[in-house]
Amino acid sequence: MSDLIAGIDLGTTNSEIAAFAGGQVRVLGPGDTRMLPSCVGFSPAGELLVGEAARNQQALYPERTVRSIKRKMGSEEKVRVGSKDFLPQEISALILRELAEWAHRALGERPQRAVITVPAYFSDPQRNATREAGALAGLEVVRILNEPTAASLAYGYGDGSPHTVLIYDLGGGTFDVSVVTVEGDITEVLASHGNNHLGGDDFDDLLTERLAAEFEKQHGVDVRQGHPAAKARLWWAAEEAKKKLSFEPYVKVREEALLTRLFRPLHLEVEISRDEYEGMIRPLVESTLDSVSKALQDSGKKPGDMDAILLVGGSTRTPLVSSLLIENIGLEPRQDVHPDLAVALGAGVMASRLAGRAVERVLVDVSPYSFGVSYLGDRGGYPYPHCYKPIIRRNTPLPLTRTEQYMTSHPYQTEVDVHVYQGDDEDALKNILVGDFRVEGLTAMEDANEILCRMRLDLDGILEVAAVEKRTGKSKQIRIANALRAKSAEEIAAGREQIQELYETRGEMVGDAWETAEDLEEEVVDGGAQVVEMPAPVRADGDAEIESLLERSHWLLAKMHAEDREEAIDLHEKIDTAAASGDVAALKEASGALKELLFFVEGQN
Repeated sequence: MSDLIAGIDLGTTNSEIAAFAGGQVRVLGPGDTRMLPSCVGFSPAGELLVGEAARNQQALYPERTVRSIKRKMGSEEKVRVGSKDFLPQEISALILRELAEWAHRALGERPQRAVITVPAYFSDPQRNATREAGALAGLEVVRILNEPTAASLAYGYGDGSPHTVLIYDLGGGTFDVSVVTVEGDITEVLASHGNNHLGGDDFDDLLTERLAAEFEKQHGVDVRQGHPAAKARLWWAAEEAKKKLSFEPYVKVREEALLTRLFRPLHLEVEISRDEYEGMIRPLVESTLDSVSKALQDSGKKPGDMDAILLVGGSTRTPLVSSLLIENIGLEPRQDVHPDLAVALGAGVMASRLAGRAVERVLVDVSPYSFGVSYLGDRGGYPYPHCYKPIIRRNTPLPLTRTEQYMTSHPYQTEVDVHVYQGDDEDALKNILVGDFRVEGLTAMEDANEILCRMRLDLDGILEVAAVEKRTGKSKQIRIANALRAKSAEEIAAGREQIQELYETRGEMVGDAWETAEDLEEEVVDGGAQVVEMPAPVRADGDAEIESLLERSHWLLAKMHAEDREEAIDLHEKIDTAAASGDVAALKEASGALKELLFFVEGQN
């Protein structure tokens, strides 16, 4: 028999399979995510759909699709999919078979044995149903592994030294928290608590309700009553909005022709802020803290006894989760292993050990440093222009993109200096300056002007910092090469001198906002700034704002998906036509649509 044993995370929302390959434990699968949506369905023609295909048809045929089947595992309740009835383990078996095929395509060999993970609180009937699902999928289940144990293995808490960790697992449909001790080869779950009907799906439901209420407000139609396909589309849109709000302060939801009334298509367009979203979900997230307290109490441990808090599950990306844990436990949670893949990777570690391979932990690429910008804030009751907090936090898996919002500090402010730092100290001057640039031409406003700062850090250590004036969509970007290279003492000293000189000569530093410019991109290479002139598209109308908008769009075309690129080119043509004809209304409409498109595209890159 082959020594291949796979590790499988059979999740509520997504499922993954991992195995030892290429000298390390890897999650296997097509695409960048390597996650299989835990959805099963049948097409109108009767074709079986598993994963992304089933998820995609859910909006059109919700009655032909089933998701979140994990919540029903261990029960005898059948679910109807199309015209057929299935037990929960039969649906799960279809998901497991698809994962086994992924492994077959990646390794050239179909796994016959597997380690499958379950929540620590799963009952015997639920565990037996999981084993049965594996058998139905043609897999010998050699171990049912608790998810918190798997997570501890993925994070490397199996190196022989004793550790006590709190594992906070908030997935798509379930939540559990466990206090775990690890010493040598022994991992013991001291206590667990949770809610198997709480997760990201519930966050989606709240956002869906918000979108449905907005649609009813705009058009007087309640999609929740008698419009299952439209409601499914809203749920889909809510899920995508939730993901973006983990990294972006705003998201714009646009659903074209959600319904038709008297032969007229009704659209939905609404902007939701992260603050509004976190206000919706705060009661649910706060309820998880009760489980944390109960798990600690049952284990006989105190927060100070914890060596670390480990975050598991995609819903832990919501910044509110980390902030509430820090506030209540006093430890900054670790998230240096992909939260969606941590359990699968840990299952892969266990599976590899059972197959006779010496695997201590998984290998991940993380940012060893934090990056952020200085801003004008309060310190000791006085305004201080060198306040700092990271936008990108150290030990976050690469590649990544994060965005935070800032405000200008005084009325009619049209320019600001942006200083990018590496470090974690709340005083920017105690961190390392890695780049700076100036924003000019901001809209002069009586009230504060909102600026979005977007940071992108890739596997090659290239840090891109973009500043976007939210009101107009104007942006400027600085590119810092070798951002992850350790700085020498001389470079650090030179940076300190540079920033001190800037502050002394300008007299005032306003860091609460970012930079926009029509035709410049700065590239910092090995500590030196190189200014590169960018050719602007030739325009006949001479409108500076539209010139800037079109220039931005031209530079982003190569990064766009095909559909976005086609839409951008179409909007370019509309702007040209409107400018040539002097149609102000059409020009305003087309340029506004292009601004929104570029804001969306920049959030994806």
